[in-house]
Amino acid sequence: MTTANPEQLLFASTTATFLEKQASLTHVRGLHASDVSFQPEWWQRAAELGWASLLVPEELGGGSVSGDGVADLAMVAEQIGHTVAPGPLHPVSIVLSGLVEAPDGHEETIEALVSGELVSSWAVYEPRRPFTPLQAATKATRTEGGYRLDGVKDRVEAGADSGAVLVTAELDGAVRQFLVPTDTAGVTVTPQASVDLVKRYARVHFDGVEIDDTAVVGTAEQTPAIIERQRQIALVLQCAETVGILDAVLAMTNQWLFDRHSFGRPLASYQALKHRAADMKMWFEAARGTTAGAVRAVSERSPDAELLASVAKAYVTERAPVMLQDCVQLHGGIGVTWEHDLHLYLRRAALYRAMFGSPEDHHRAVYALSTTEAAK
Repeated sequence: MTTANPEQLLFASTTATFLEKQASLTHVRGLHASDVSFQPEWWQRAAELGWASLLVPEELGGGSVSGDGVADLAMVAEQIGHTVAPGPLHPVSIVLSGLVEAPDGHEETIEALVSGELVSSWAVYEPRRPFTPLQAATKATRTEGGYRLDGVKDRVEAGADSGAVLVTAELDGAVRQFLVPTDTAGVTVTPQASVDLVKRYARVHFDGVEIDDTAVVGTAEQTPAIIERQRQIALVLQCAETVGILDAVLAMTNQWLFDRHSFGRPLASYQALKHRAADMKMWFEAARGTTAGAVRAVSERSPDAELLASVAKAYVTERAPVMLQDCVQLHGGIGVTWEHDLHLYLRRAALYRAMFGSPEDHHRAVYALSTTEAAK
């Protein structure tokens, strides 16, 4: 992402310094060795830097340095990609992007999320089902005092570390969202591992969970637009972090090609390898450009936001694992060892390729949206 004013430059510099000191690759490996996803006190320090406030308007206790919270948040995500840092930036931001659209009754939760005292996540996936946020097998039933939830959600990021989850459920033939504390009777959280070293997920069971009227987020009419907003935020965060991953790995690989010699010449001097490096540079710039376009559209709530978010997701997460595999190959034997850091980046990129719709899913979405637009 680009920075355009001194406040943004300072925020970017502060973020980068914090990540270098508090979330290095060595730190990530240490968390994995300790079987820890992230440290709560670390996330609170990150929240103090303003990471969790960027999508929240000032009247609800938030604010951003540039006035463009989505762009500032994407910058943080890109910086995180440089060290594949831990932490619940994605789930907390996705939940907040929904709550601020219909904040009535949820002001205290928003405040707790902004301060870092509370972690929350979006419970939208269901076992053996693809990412279909406007469909839910989980059922909500009206009761005298509110609602009853029954069903199972899985792939809930940071679910075991969350004090509340934002649950999609079918109510009266339409999908609604409910904010449910994880210590509510009938809620069972079971941790799930992932291919990433520090990203953890969870399966959440809702067995006759009783919640009151204040748990619902938004009206039936508002909910589809709120869910779409959350989906777009999820996608641009993935893409921005993946751009940071590619930036770091390409720099690492290019340095390796200059430092490593064969027959008395640096590898970078061989024409075949120059072509591969040039191709990857071109793909990287395209990934950065499509992501920047999506971030701008989502920030401005453009009519094209849905389309451009899918364009970015389709291109960036399809191309990134291929580029990273090329970088592994260019490193030779050392590239496939546990000791080298390349696999940390490849793991995160492979995870993001699968979450919130595959590139193939988003190619189909782009086609459908483009066809619809062309028919108008």
